[in-house]
Amino acid sequence: MLSVFISEEDIKKRVAELGKEISNDYKGEEIVVVVLLRGSFIFTADLVRVIESDVIVDFMVVSSYQGMETSGEVRIFKDLAENIHGRHVLIVEDIVDTGLTLTKILDVMNSRNPKSLRTCSLLSKPSRRIKEVDIKYVGFTIEDKFVVGYGLDLDQKYRQIPYIAEVTE
Repeated sequence: MLSVFISEEDIKKRVAELGKEISNDYKGEEIVVVVLLRGSFIFTADLVRVIESDVIVDFMVVSSYQGMETSGEVRIFKDLAENIHGRHVLIVEDIVDTGLTLTKILDVMNSRNPKSLRTCSLLSKPSRRIKEVDIKYVGFTIEDKFVVGYGLDLDQKYRQIPYIAEVTE
């Protein structure tokens, strides 16, 4: 069963605000935006359209989930094509709950010596943190609910929903 948790209108408004904040922080600078697939592709597409700096987009495929549970193991299935050495990098994630995936990706990215490394997540669930991680730009902080839509999925379903929905059994 799905119920609207964050409306399409609220998402659009928050993405525009995040875009302005990121544009101000990177004024006149080129940014390599690293899209963590698959869940963040819709969020990132909307976000980069409102960022006023030059944006280079690259993708990583990572996963730590099976169904509704995290496996605890972060796997990288596809790495970046871009060289990020000496460049401003913004990692875009759909949701940060345990912090394990983002911690692993930050370690990998830091080893490549970017000029700066920041993170942006549509959703944050601090009550589920196992690893504390600094998220510079947060769309929404939510309680511990399983959500889908706007790119987030349950077994590859529901990504196309234009809002965030809570999954109830």
